Amino acid sequence: DHMNILEMIYSACSTLAIIGWLALVLAPLNRGYAIPFARGAALILAVAYLTQLFTITQDTGGDFFTLAGVSALFTVPGNVMLGWTHYLAFDLFIGSWEVEDSAQRGIPHWLVIPCLGLTFMFGPIGLLAYFIIRTLWRRKAVPAL
Repeated sequence: DHMNILEMIYSACSTLAIIGWLALVLAPLNRGYAIPFARGAALILAVAYLTQLFTITQDTGGDFFTLAGVSALFTVPGNVMLGWTHYLAFDLFIGSWEVEDSAQRGIPHWLVIPCLGLTFMFGPIGLLAYFIIRTLWRRKAVPAL
């Protein structure tokens, strides 16, 4: 059954992403493994995306040129699954970058964890929050003249 296959794909992709996010939250225990693990999970999700693109998507007559066209793309479950996998892969990769970048800049991991949660749940808002913390931390670290 088509829906059972999509549910299995959904479960596998979502579980992999959650494990990747957990690795990032626990990154201070061993960044040398956590960041590559999360990036590897994101790349596996990218392969899943590519596979889904050619196997489960359906032509709905939609397009990327109007809101109505985009809405039409997501009227079938296979296309929704494709969008979900896209979201999981990209946001996890961004989260891995936040952890890597913050470590290089000496930003405490506890400040990054809320950004990771926001990136996981709301993508661009988490990235924005991380850039705000990154900017404020840089200003704090600059000695006064």
